[in-house]
Amino acid sequence: MPEITAPYTAGTPCWVDLMVPDQQAALDFYRDLLGWQGEPGDPETGGYAVCTFRGLPVAGIGPTMDPSTPTVWTTYLSSDDADATMAKIGKAGGQVMMPPMDVMTLGRMAVAVDPSGAVFGVWEHKDFIGAQLVNEPGALAWNECNSSDTAAAGAFYSAAFGVGVEEMPGEMEYKTFQIGGRPVGGLNKLTDPPFPAGTPSHWMTYFCVDDTDSTVDAAVKRNADVLMPPADTPFGRMAALRDPWGAVFSIIESTDNPA
Repeated sequence: MPEITAPYTAGTPCWVDLMVPDQQAALDFYRDLLGWQGEPGDPETGGYAVCTFRGLPVAGIGPTMDPSTPTVWTTYLSSDDADATMAKIGKAGGQVMMPPMDVMTLGRMAVAVDPSGAVFGVWEHKDFIGAQLVNEPGALAWNECNSSDTAAAGAFYSAAFGVGVEEMPGEMEYKTFQIGGRPVGGLNKLTDPPFPAGTPSHWMTYFCVDDTDSTVDAAVKRNADVLMPPADTPFGRMAALRDPWGAVFSIIESTDNPA
């Protein structure tokens, strides 16, 4: 079991969450689909639910404060100092959506936008390091920035987080974010297909599953939409889904991903 017990290295995707209009319905949906357990949290946390799998935190689902806000899965990048990171983000051409704020004794968070328009979070750990189970069915498998300008995005994340950017060998036009010679995330060019024309830059969350096809069938039965039907890739059998509230995510059957 790939459990995470030590803080993530700065620049590594460490957490994902979803702010949704109907929190309980979303908790039920992802429980049925991925096997998560989660209950609405205390009022002091805004009702935020930390979902667990095998008793370990894997993702967050909270109630949205503004119904007009798009429902999306947000990727959080680890930081040793959120305030210093946000200063680097500004200098590198990014924009601050939400300045750093303390989340009780758990950590310090912020939200920003990269130069190509992809929204992401920043997490400075204190008592909470982030996802404590990864690359297992029911857990986070991979995070990928799909960008309209991969050159600008690569330069931005390198300057703001100190990550390396490397082309993957082979025919795929795909880059990876590297820390210590190890891939920690992906950087992909927005192209039509597979992305519809006009798709904005975004971070995509991949969850690992036991069986991609059966998970897609289960999602459809629970009113999700299939954006990309199951397909074999060099890293496993994948599919892309949109949940009943509009949040897009991907699933992968194999954990044999670039990480």
